[in-house]
Amino acid sequence: MSTTIFPLLQTINYPSDLRKLSRVDLKVLAAELRGFVLESVSRTGGHLSSNLGTVELTVALHHVFNTPEDRLVWDVGHQTYPHKILTGRRDRMHTLRQLGGISGFPQRTESPYDTFGTAHSSTSISAALGMAMAARRKGENRHAVAIIGDGAMSAGMAFEALNNGGVSDANLLVVLNDNDMSISPPVGALNRYLAQLMSGQFYAAAKNVGKTVLKPVPPLLELAKRFEQQAKGMVVPATLFEKFGFNYIGPIDGHDLDSLIPTLENIKSLKGPQFLHVVTKKGQGYKLAEADPVAYHGPGKFDPAVGLVASTAAPKLTFTQVFGQWLCDMAAHDGRLVGITPAMREGSGMVEFEKRFPDRYYDVGIAEQHAVTFAAGMACEGVKPVVAIYSTFLQRGYDQLVHDVALQKLPVVFALDRAGLVGADGATHAGAYDIPFVRCIPNMSMACPADERECRQLLTTAYEQDHPVAVRYPRGSGAGALPLASLEGLPFGKGEVRRVRKGAADAAAPAPRIAILAFGTLLYPALEAGEKLDATVVNMRWAKPVDEALLREVAQSHDALVTVEEGAIMGGAGSAVTEALNAMGIVRPVLQLGLPDVFIEHGDPARLLALQGLDAAGIERSIRARFVP
Repeated sequence: MSTTIFPLLQTINYPSDLRKLSRVDLKVLAAELRGFVLESVSRTGGHLSSNLGTVELTVALHHVFNTPEDRLVWDVGHQTYPHKILTGRRDRMHTLRQLGGISGFPQRTESPYDTFGTAHSSTSISAALGMAMAARRKGENRHAVAIIGDGAMSAGMAFEALNNGGVSDANLLVVLNDNDMSISPPVGALNRYLAQLMSGQFYAAAKNVGKTVLKPVPPLLELAKRFEQQAKGMVVPATLFEKFGFNYIGPIDGHDLDSLIPTLENIKSLKGPQFLHVVTKKGQGYKLAEADPVAYHGPGKFDPAVGLVASTAAPKLTFTQVFGQWLCDMAAHDGRLVGITPAMREGSGMVEFEKRFPDRYYDVGIAEQHAVTFAAGMACEGVKPVVAIYSTFLQRGYDQLVHDVALQKLPVVFALDRAGLVGADGATHAGAYDIPFVRCIPNMSMACPADERECRQLLTTAYEQDHPVAVRYPRGSGAGALPLASLEGLPFGKGEVRRVRKGAADAAAPAPRIAILAFGTLLYPALEAGEKLDATVVNMRWAKPVDEALLREVAQSHDALVTVEEGAIMGGAGSAVTEALNAMGIVRPVLQLGLPDVFIEHGDPARLLALQGLDAAGIERSIRARFVP
């Protein structure tokens, strides 16, 4: 709970309350809301810069539109904390992104004001257009508003929706929250276009001043309007959004309620597709976040008076850092290597690579489909692409993975960060499905390193292959196995026995001979469980291909097998084991442990794994329940 008094904010429980406020009071409310966001996020961690930037926009939208009857679709959804605070969840903000608490993204099951789940970007215009067309079909008079920002306009899906929406004659409003910032610095021609448009201040100022001065003289005002239409093509770039069929308005100051509210009220009375260009500043009102919006994009807990402070404790090496160092080392070794990211430079550990190899670093923007096919095109020409992408975001480029990479057997390495459960970001960001969706594709392989050392080695092995290979690894640190300095790889498609069953059982009641086959970082809790159960423990390393020779040997010398993976059970690595056994004609009982067929909510990663029975105690408990009398 907040320890600071926010007297006006405390009276606002729902948007209907703020609609009663005067413009003066709304400005006071915005200031209190910004203070509450800063204090709240500093106590829980979460997305900060983007939310500080949307305060006035959120107030204005809820003041003008009759939410939730009018639909607001936020994109990307991490900019919705002010929205959550104003829609009945102020007193639950202390539970943000925690197990049993409120989500860091819009969630339809959480509130009727969250009209659409938007944790992945660039979906808002499609969803809002669908809502607008559905309202028309049902004869309902409501507004649908898509608020799109943080680089989400760089994705192709947004333009597919604009292309459709501009000819639909739907009552759709698209608000471009142009904060000149995605998670990583924005890239691409569209960003340059928006920057040019925004920087044409003399044009906007001249237009506004001219209208004010000439208003008393209608003939001259009409002449000025005609000149304005001609001048658009000369003074600023041709308005792209008008070409799509939208009525373009802006840019306007997204922190000025005196501009926002009248403009939105005017737009509300207009029919057909409208496009409002709003300019905001990420981190607005908190100088430290304004100066470094990337650092304050998703901070942990901190003191707002001090800001982010580097930890004095020696940090454990993360898998992301292991990948980043490997990428630099391999690039120094092989001039053919290029690194590709869809707008996740920091999150994927590519900051140093960009500094050292700027001409071999490609940030393609929030465009996962393009990233995959772009890599395929480079691979066709003998370049060696490494695509650094979160597991959950590769789902967005699946068609390209199948048709453009795998079908042509192109040697692209996919470094899948955030594999498994990711904690506070929840189900939308969990890398739960990469093993099933990769292993069913011909020509593709998937490595599952157990620790930091194996991660570096298996990245090398993947890079050496003549076909596409994905290497999956979790967020954060692992067991702490320090990587080798060399670029030495590991045998392709081969696992290893890490613990051998001792077999010192009571001869009168011999214990079943159990082998635990672990994929990825769950090897270490499996080893703990193996000690308690006296079970053989195998580090399988590869979900595809499965090491069939090792599997045959282990299956023939044990009574039962247990597979353990931090991924979906259905179609996962355990399924690969049962398929291989069946093909070999070996019949053994197999217990598959992994993520069940449900979406797992946000919370502490260790706690979430324990709840799924994937910690050492849970693995032991499941094996005893199934196999031990």
